[in-house]
Amino acid sequence: MENKNQTKNSVSNFTNLLEFFHIVENLKKTKRTGWIQFNIKNPESISDHMHRMSILALLLNDDDLDKNKCVKMAVVHDLAEGIVGDISPAEGITKEEKHRREMEAMQHICKELLGNSLQSQEIFSLWQEYENGETMEAKFVKDLDKFEMILQAFEYEKSDKKDLSEFFETTRGKFNHPLVKSWVEELYLRRETLTN
Repeated sequence: MENKNQTKNSVSNFTNLLEFFHIVENLKKTKRTGWIQFNIKNPESISDHMHRMSILALLLNDDDLDKNKCVKMAVVHDLAEGIVGDISPAEGITKEEKHRREMEAMQHICKELLGNSLQSQEIFSLWQEYENGETMEAKFVKDLDKFEMILQAFEYEKSDKKDLSEFFETTRGKFNHPLVKSWVEELYLRRETLTN
């Protein structure tokens, strides 16, 4: 009898895992809303954005920050978007409503699909820490989020010959970590030489 229950639980667990894997697949297939709104020819996916952020986090050389935590946080920070989509400010949805939807999605993922396991608790905790934006690691990853966006905007300005100044203006002066600030300054200089 115990073997039957284990098999049943295993199938049930795999069914939930499979649903989770499909949510992660949605991150690969869902294009970032801001780029669609600007008619970018080949817009990046949510997953593309998260991946490059994770790579950027690996470049951290700051003894005051937990680099591994930053990488993990970058990997999961937009996980809820696999359910709710990439909600942009232009859609008129309040920050509170966006957070409510994402919280609901993360609870579904972590508590229902992943069974509130130790791994799912870590995922939820990292996401929540990022959302709260209070720790040094969360602030750093938020800087990476904004930097990756303007880096992508810079690349699309070159490839698609579009003016994406809006992305630069909405983030100007909002970077905190010295490493990211230095990247931003260099990117502004490169952008200036490209537009002049």
